[in-house]
Amino acid sequence: MVGKNDLGVKCTMRLPFFYGWVVVAVTFVTMAIGVNARTAFSLFFPPIISEFGWERGITAGAFSFGFVASGVASPLIGRLMDRAGPRAVMELGVVLMGGGLLLAPLTSQPWHLYVTIGVMVGAGSVCLGYSGQSLFLPNWFIRKRGFAIGIAFAGVGIGSVTLLPWVQHMIEQTGWRTACTAMGLLVLIALAPINLLLHKRPEDLGLQPDGDAAPAAGAAKAVSNVVDPVWVNTEWTLKRAVATARFWWIAIGYFSGLYIWYAVQVHQTKFLLDIGFSPSVAVWALGIVSLLGIPGQILLGYVSDRIGREAVWAISCAGFAICFAALIALKFQPSLWLVYVMVFTQGALGYGLTSIMGAVVFEIFQGRHQGSIFGTIMLAALAGGAAGPWVTGLLYDRTGDYTLAFLIAMIVSVLSAFSVWRASPGKVRAVEGRLHKLHSGTAG
Repeated sequence: MVGKNDLGVKCTMRLPFFYGWVVVAVTFVTMAIGVNARTAFSLFFPPIISEFGWERGITAGAFSFGFVASGVASPLIGRLMDRAGPRAVMELGVVLMGGGLLLAPLTSQPWHLYVTIGVMVGAGSVCLGYSGQSLFLPNWFIRKRGFAIGIAFAGVGIGSVTLLPWVQHMIEQTGWRTACTAMGLLVLIALAPINLLLHKRPEDLGLQPDGDAAPAAGAAKAVSNVVDPVWVNTEWTLKRAVATARFWWIAIGYFSGLYIWYAVQVHQTKFLLDIGFSPSVAVWALGIVSLLGIPGQILLGYVSDRIGREAVWAISCAGFAICFAALIALKFQPSLWLVYVMVFTQGALGYGLTSIMGAVVFEIFQGRHQGSIFGTIMLAALAGGAAGPWVTGLLYDRTGDYTLAFLIAMIVSVLSAFSVWRASPGKVRAVEGRLHKLHSGTAG
């Protein structure tokens, strides 16, 4: 590892492995705690409704309002990443999320929930969650990009299977306020120190992506993954990116992707309780979804390095569509085997979206302004995350069940897959598994 001392002089401390895997490990732990601290709202949701008697749409709206706050913060976070790097972004997220969780137990009015769980935890989650990590983690890997991101984001599954049952146990034993306070303390104590280990890109430490050796003078030129040289050689500022169709196809794909993700995540626990399943089954289902996301994200991330990001995005969207179909069927036949189908397709397939979300944008708009571009695209994604729970809750309040909401989510799943296919990152840069076809075609 190469660093700088207080005088700015480079010094060398060699590690027996690539420092990028330290970055992956820190991201793994941060995602395990940070993402699940927000996911826990699904567990707080039923006791909050029971205590205050608020409508589901109003209560779920606090979670959705968090996406509005996230949307406002996202472009700012992208600019902060471009200028100050991941440590500044992550520590800001720790303060916001930890503070919001510690203040949420003081709730007595809906607007209290909107400020704490909504604005503070929502804005903090942009930094600590998928959005913030995707702003810099893809810099550390090229050949193994999908695989490395899949491993890092699989921390969410480990956090779910360990933290969510613990949170539910505390809710049952001491109430949702104590559980919320405990999560806030965990965020502050565990995440503040480890995120000081982060760096934005390997070049900041004198390293190369994937841990490759620096090219020697006179050495053969590395194999290029560039498919469209004109596109790649363009300096993509935010203004230029917004003027392209690809930018808007990604935005639509990400809006739709987070819509379906959070529509099911926020409402599935209450839905299962409504149709007669026990609280233990409902909590088990939420936890196992993320547990299955561990092999799902890693495997689909690896597969995306072989067959391309578009194909894996389509596979993940198909997983969500099947998940919603299973939920509709559960209303008419509340059997465990349908719960298994819902859980498997959502976790093992659907969660694969996250392993390629950063890669798609970086492979199309890589450059000095990639953080700002990604942060702006995440405005659309977070708007989808806000719309999913809110529209689903609103439709329930108006129709008395979730069937129409789940049917709409199936259509949105198809739209998401189609949009990323149209964006076509593989037509800008080829993934590792497609390089032989790229160069055999060039040679021919």
